Amino acid sequence: MVEDEGGAVVVPQASGGAPGQGRGARFAGAGEQGETGAPAREPASEVDPAAGAAVAATVRALARLRAEGRSGEAHALLAECAHWPATRLPLLADALEPAGLGADWGTLLWEAASLPAEPLVAAAEALTAAGRPTDGRQLLRQGVVRPAAEIGAAVLGLDTQGRGREVLALLDAYVRVRPPQEAARSAAADPSRLVPLLLRAARGVSEEREWDLVHALRVAGLTA
Repeated sequence: MVEDEGGAVVVPQASGGAPGQGRGARFAGAGEQGETGAPAREPASEVDPAAGAAVAATVRALARLRAEGRSGEAHALLAECAHWPATRLPLLADALEPAGLGADWGTLLWEAASLPAEPLVAAAEALTAAGRPTDGRQLLRQGVVRPAAEIGAAVLGLDTQGRGREVLALLDAYVRVRPPQEAARSAAADPSRLVPLLLRAARGVSEEREWDLVHALRVAGLTA
């Protein structure tokens, strides 16, 4: 539930998430693993029987908070929703807009953009699969506005886990949004691994983007 009997708002917690991180969580969890040693990851096919009730309760709570002018609490609720399982996000988007809370969906996307790399990509993929590709692209593009070193570390963590799909999705957004000089700096931590991945992503955008990146890598003294 989101509201208790006394009318206070209780923020829903994401299962297995990191409550209270909000904007600025960065990609800190990109390479973390569970207790068994396997990468922590929510199964894509897992049924979420509580999704409908959680979405409905959240929309009611947000509508009430907005009506009462309690914008700070509404923002805190959205920040916690950003840590929900990825498959809930399209459901929440579909419910917010008819309730006149479309602006809150934009805020939620902005909060979700600070998730660690793997859940960030999972959220973008869930939105795209649910028929919201524009939201998925926006989420990734907002999510890669990070210091170059953080992007490099996130990619290395995902690559070490064998998350090739996530690596390509993240870098595709990165080389589209960020200047070639910054993309080149992200390879500094491990050029032998990161340079080929960056060039592959740039090649997927355009030949011109690839050559711009090649030039930036050479200027940075990194082998392309």
